[in-house]
Amino acid sequence: MSQRSTFIAALVAAPLVFGLAACATPAAGDGDASGEVVKIGVVGKGDPQWAAFEEAAADEGITIEIVDFADYAQPNPATTESELDLNQFQHIVYLADYNVSAGEDLTPIGSTAIYPLGLYSVKVDSVDDIGKGETVAVPNDPSNQARALLVLQSAGLIELKSGGTIFSDLADIDEAKSKVEVTALEASLTPTSLPDVAAAVINNDFVQDAGLTFEDAIAQDDPSDPNALPYVNIFATRAEDTDNETYLKLVEIFQTDPEVQAGLIEASGNTAVALQTPVPDLIDSLTKVEADTEAAK
Repeated sequence: MSQRSTFIAALVAAPLVFGLAACATPAAGDGDASGEVVKIGVVGKGDPQWAAFEEAAADEGITIEIVDFADYAQPNPATTESELDLNQFQHIVYLADYNVSAGEDLTPIGSTAIYPLGLYSVKVDSVDDIGKGETVAVPNDPSNQARALLVLQSAGLIELKSGGTIFSDLADIDEAKSKVEVTALEASLTPTSLPDVAAAVINNDFVQDAGLTFEDAIAQDDPSDPNALPYVNIFATRAEDTDNETYLKLVEIFQTDPEVQAGLIEASGNTAVALQTPVPDLIDSLTKVEADTEAAK
């Protein structure tokens, strides 16, 4: 079974302290905000934008419940099964690979932000201080792994045979032309690997939990690059719910409420670039990445 075809299985699902199937609150249905609760799946409920978002939504007569997940593998299936109404934790590349692998049609209905992906170390202060032959860790899920490898290539630590794409994996590394060796770990484990490796690419959700700050990054990618659109983070829902007025109103609240935006920036250590990307552009990007993913199988 190829890495791309097992995208969801590539992540180790952590046990949850709640049972989604047992939740009694109905889904938002027609989204008329008539006492129904809109459930939104996230990774990192403690981030300050979510409390602000709940309050801002309530001010507009919409009750939301933020459902926290321990890792990335779970919110999309929960949304597909209508255990969630929306989720907000992923970029377009991740969603495209889920849709293709699972045969589903989750769809973006709004952008939130793009986050630079950083390389961190507790052993060196500069990429230049990483010695030849040392080991660098990257996330093992395909979408984040490809982006992490592009970060390492930009930093001069590796060279990719293809030049680098959203599908690059460890096999794409030209070892003879690369300075370091690369190992892949489950995303939540890359921070704990820092004492044992020269450096690690760490997803933003796990940086502060590891006692790091975003300013500690010794290298990162450039979110202003036009090729970065597939890495824009999004709200996603089922295709049949993309016109739900309540869901669209929630996206608008998230994008425009000052307290929500302040929380978003705070949670990212001032690294997030907040976006209001037109939804057709998000869908076009998703369609292209899905096609490229199918072709790459």
